[in-house]
Amino acid sequence: MLMILASLKDFTSDLDRVKRMVRLFGMVNGGPDFRDYPKVIDGASDFVCELWGPEFGQHARTAIGAGGLPHDIVVEINGEFEIVDG
Repeated sequence: MLMILASLKDFTSDLDRVKRMVRLFGMVNGGPDFRDYPKVIDGASDFVCELWGPEFGQHARTAIGAGGLPHDIVVEINGEFEIVDG
């Protein structure tokens, strides 16, 4: 999530232009018996809600498990944000 925020800051030049988070999509690379994918993505969701509060940090979310992700990464997430013109 920190990498997404860094990219967002580069794009907007000021995180104050972020009005709210709209959606978070997360994929977790796990073994066949692992079922706690949502708990892994909870960290990103909780961080955003803490950062922008419940009014602007609350978002739609998808958390899925994958049998493999590119370059054997453990977690891949992307976020959609509403940006205020500035």
